[in-house]
Amino acid sequence: MYQTGNTIQKTLDEILSHKLVLPAIQREFVWKPEQICRLFDSLMQGYPFGTFLYWQVESENSGDFKFYGFVLNYHQRDYPHCPPLPEMPNQPLTAVLDGQQRLTALNIGLRGSMAWKLPRKRWNNPAAFPIRKLYLDLLWQSGEDEGEGLKYRFSFLTDKEAATARPQACWFPVGDILKMENGGPALTQWLNSRITSPEQMVPTHTTLYQLYEVVHTKHLVAFYEERSQDLEKVLQIFIRTNSGGTILTYSDLLLSVAVAQWTHYDAREEIHALVDDLNKIGNGFSFPKDLVLKAGLMLSDIGSVGFKVENFNRKNMAVLENKWDGIKKALTLAVQLVSDFGFNSQNLSANNAVLPIAYYLYIRNPSAYMTSNQFRQDRQKIREWLIQSLLKGVWGGSSDALLTALRQVIQANGCHNDFPVARIREVLTLRGRSLVFEDEEIEELADMQYSNGLTFALLSMLFPFVDLRNQFHIDHIFPKSRFNRRLLRDAGISDDKIDDSIQRKDMLANLQLLQGAENIEKSAKMPAEWLCQQFFAPTDRQAYKDRHLLGEVPKEMAEFDSFYDARRERLKENIRQLLGR
Repeated sequence: MYQTGNTIQKTLDEILSHKLVLPAIQREFVWKPEQICRLFDSLMQGYPFGTFLYWQVESENSGDFKFYGFVLNYHQRDYPHCPPLPEMPNQPLTAVLDGQQRLTALNIGLRGSMAWKLPRKRWNNPAAFPIRKLYLDLLWQSGEDEGEGLKYRFSFLTDKEAATARPQACWFPVGDILKMENGGPALTQWLNSRITSPEQMVPTHTTLYQLYEVVHTKHLVAFYEERSQDLEKVLQIFIRTNSGGTILTYSDLLLSVAVAQWTHYDAREEIHALVDDLNKIGNGFSFPKDLVLKAGLMLSDIGSVGFKVENFNRKNMAVLENKWDGIKKALTLAVQLVSDFGFNSQNLSANNAVLPIAYYLYIRNPSAYMTSNQFRQDRQKIREWLIQSLLKGVWGGSSDALLTALRQVIQANGCHNDFPVARIREVLTLRGRSLVFEDEEIEELADMQYSNGLTFALLSMLFPFVDLRNQFHIDHIFPKSRFNRRLLRDAGISDDKIDDSIQRKDMLANLQLLQGAENIEKSAKMPAEWLCQQFFAPTDRQAYKDRHLLGEVPKEMAEFDSFYDARRERLKENIRQLLGR
């Protein structure tokens, strides 16, 4: 609903009485002094002020979230932030969704002050931050402007600077205009005490009266009023009106809500630090802050696991903060475990797959559990379930409802039982995300390409004995360098089969997992040659071939296709057995 507008003076009274507040999703005040001066010049020149956007918060919702007041006396070192307001339940509020910077500029210019650090002064020196208020030079002529479009001279000055100004200046403290509610007589009285030249009286009175009208008379603060109490709708409105060229996300805004409502920790610092720590584990991950926020919801047993505004109310954020240390530890251990399985940013195709593991570790009391026999048994179950869920693609699309259901299963399983793989599989099936692989899917897995991010997961499932805690590579058994047309033709492969051989070089049957050092050493060697060099004893060589399902390894490229076909069949049968078909 559009409202024609209030006066600046009335708007500042509403700010002073906390009838007009800032929601926690708002950012800090960032305007510089010169921007405030330019805003006041624009108002004096009659330029459009812009429309504001307010949200009418009804009394039953006002206690759910943290609100802030407007910055009044800005101090770069001591008071740079919006002041938190006490809880205000059961009373209606008007929250500013768009216009915070402009309203704060008015608040500082007319009622407050600014203090920023002087150059070459130390931060711990109080004298480095002189307090300045906004002044208007009533004698300034716009002709002195150097082309910036300014008609009025506003400046932040200390009281001493204003009092000792040059004779050609008459600095009026802008905030004093609020005291001159009776208009003309008060203005004339102030000017008579400072202006002695009759020629200067008319222009100075005109300028000062223009300021009076801007503040007291003109209805410049026009606004749209949103009355809906649908918080999701309000958040969408905020995103659209505050993007400023940079896309805002739910997680950005909900993180701001958490920041505002934590009392012992700095939520922003804690969450960003945890993201950084998680991404440094093992060979590195690329988890976003969304994962940490979602982990907070899941492990705290807060409502449904989803980025909904109602999940981030004051009560829930208190629960999250209280459980934060345990959540941080469990999530870190879960990522370490996933890293031990050989996953990293390149091959973990679904970040959310970590969360059920983290929740299970959280309820198990990880300090004692991670060294127990139960953990050693669970480790293999967790690994197999993780790989199967990634291969099946159960994490595609929205997984919030799925995470909520899995949390319920793990919670119902209790804190003394093993990882409930069977029950989790049942829940996935009920939600249309079965872990059962059909024949067609098994055929597709057997033809998986080197470039597919899931190839590692499949190979690690097929060959669980490979130690993946150290650096490893996905190796081409027959070297890639051998698959060019000239070399294949020279090896005796007919032209009608060359294209098939080139295509097959990057498919599963020509791939294996090797430790990084071994793969570098192998380089472009043919597999039979490498095996002889790697394993001097024939029995050791045969054992390696058996474990890796290599079968007979030919010495010549001409026999690659027969090797490929035979190994593909062995891999396919092994996949079928492992995936329950």
